[in-house]
Amino acid sequence: GCNPLAETGRSKLQNQRAVLNQQILKAVRLRAGAENLLRATTNNKVREQVLLELSFVNSDLQILKEELEGLNISVEVYQNTEETFSIPLVPLGLKETKEVDFTVALKDFIQEHYSEDGSEYEDEIADLMDLRQACRTPSRDEAGAEMLISYFLQLGYVENRFFPPTRHMGILFTWYDSFTGVPVCQQNLLLEKASILFNIGALYTQIGTRCNRQTKSGLENAVDAFQRAAGVLSYLKETFTHTPSYDMSPAMLNVLVKMMLAQAQECVFEQISLPGIRNEFFTLVKMTQEVAKVGEVYMMVNTAMNQEPVKENIPYSWSKLAQIKSDHYKALAHYFIATILCDHELQSSDDEDQQEKALSQLYDCMPEGLMVLTILKDKGQRKQLGKAHLRKAIVYHEEALRVCGLCKKLRNIDILQEVLTAAHKRSLLKYAQQDKEDDFLSLIQAPDILSKSEQKVEAVVPQFSKVKIKDFFHRLGPLSVFSAKQRWTAPRTIHFRCAAGELGFSLKGGSPVQAYCLDPVCSAALMGLKEGDYIVSVGGVDCKWLGVNEVLEKIKSLGEQPIEIEVISCQDTTSSMHNKSATYSVGMQKTYSLICLAMEEDKIDRTKKAPPKLPFLSWGTKNRQKAASTLCLPSAVAGSSPIKKKLSPFTLLNTESSLY
Repeated sequence: GCNPLAETGRSKLQNQRAVLNQQILKAVRLRAGAENLLRATTNNKVREQVLLELSFVNSDLQILKEELEGLNISVEVYQNTEETFSIPLVPLGLKETKEVDFTVALKDFIQEHYSEDGSEYEDEIADLMDLRQACRTPSRDEAGAEMLISYFLQLGYVENRFFPPTRHMGILFTWYDSFTGVPVCQQNLLLEKASILFNIGALYTQIGTRCNRQTKSGLENAVDAFQRAAGVLSYLKETFTHTPSYDMSPAMLNVLVKMMLAQAQECVFEQISLPGIRNEFFTLVKMTQEVAKVGEVYMMVNTAMNQEPVKENIPYSWSKLAQIKSDHYKALAHYFIATILCDHELQSSDDEDQQEKALSQLYDCMPEGLMVLTILKDKGQRKQLGKAHLRKAIVYHEEALRVCGLCKKLRNIDILQEVLTAAHKRSLLKYAQQDKEDDFLSLIQAPDILSKSEQKVEAVVPQFSKVKIKDFFHRLGPLSVFSAKQRWTAPRTIHFRCAAGELGFSLKGGSPVQAYCLDPVCSAALMGLKEGDYIVSVGGVDCKWLGVNEVLEKIKSLGEQPIEIEVISCQDTTSSMHNKSATYSVGMQKTYSLICLAMEEDKIDRTKKAPPKLPFLSWGTKNRQKAASTLCLPSAVAGSSPIKKKLSPFTLLNTESSLY
């Protein structure tokens, strides 16, 4: 990873994000305490003071949220350093996290579950923690993305080896919401994996915005990066459906995917127009459809951003920027088609059929009384329709400038103002050049333009398999056998001799090998070897990864000497699993919000029908309405039982309390 102390523009933004996260954490704790006091007290004077305090804390949270939004719209830092005359692209900021210490939990689990000395794996645990630390500050290039992917894949091995489905490991993962700054903490490795996936997608967006949009290769790389970002975020949405964080909720991820594909489409248009747009009939037809496609996808993004529940948490400036881009590119489409109509009269040398076909592809339906061929031949109708398109272009330009002026964050982006103003002046100049005598008599309304793109933009499915990694805990043995889901006896040492060159049993399987067809009266069986035992060492040499032939060779190499092997026996893994999940935010005992579906044995009367269990997270509106919060995550609802339970630090104080 990058040097976390490096004073780059991007690192400064991330450091500011971390400071804001801590301030939001403090405010959320104050609010949680005030809400608890408000529920507990019956004194009217105290209630009035608490309500006053709550209003202050909520306003403070709103201010902090706006500051965080300011970081999210600080797009200039992420753009390419080359001078450009293009509207800035929007990247995603990386999610921040706290440090995690795997040492004690993993060493204890290795000792308990694998019956090995955990201290022998200190280097492997240190490598895992170093990799995680490096992933907090990845470099903004393909190497940084590969490092994040390698950690994500490594977590797959860690999950299988150390996180059994029957219990929690006691390792708390804390990640901060990218938009609200609210922390979420879980004893669940899935939160870690989902957050890393989000950061992979976010890093690709930063790579895309960093590309030089003045070169063909730079624009190609930008399109690829945004498509990859959309693919990773889409994969996150489909794979992790119950993430307790707004920035990773399905609705928010759906919007982010659309935004990344829209930015990829914008780069496609810039790529096509990079050599310059010639004032030629068929070139302008192609550019009209391409730029209309960009305006269309940004309109869809803006619509999605203004839907519930995303509207409350998406940065306001992002929504307005999507609206501005939609209006701007629609205006360009009308300007291009106006140029076709005003500057290109049908000549005797022109292919009339080809021009008619090309122009008809731009419209779904023509204004009443007009035909495409008639417009091509009639100079007056061409001028009237061309001016109608110019008027519509000017209306879109003025709307884009108006919306930009209303948003304080966007008003401060100089290049955005320059691009919008230049496009507006160009349309006004074009309109001023036209004959205005018949303006009051013209009732033609410019029809909508059909969009079309030659290059299909779609999310690129992440190819994690292309990143090759080695399991840090390879020495524990093949994952198919030596995993957290499997249970086996502690290693037993068997001393035996071959009788007449015969072992008394056969070997089968891959790695590790198993003993089968065991002769019950052979020396090994009498010393404790059982049918189906796995052989993990021969003569003190580890053989978990050896096949049948290699194990036989090691045994034969001992000759007539007594043979010493270590074996393990698999146990039944169908033990009862209690469905308990410890999910909480902000790391305080009294603000825990747990989903405790306790073991139902001995707690629910067998004669009564158990109530249906609620899903892991309740995303309904019931709890949201009850939470008196400015920033509100979905509420976790416990599947409570009518039987009284002994209170503990993990007991819900209120089953409908907010997640933070």
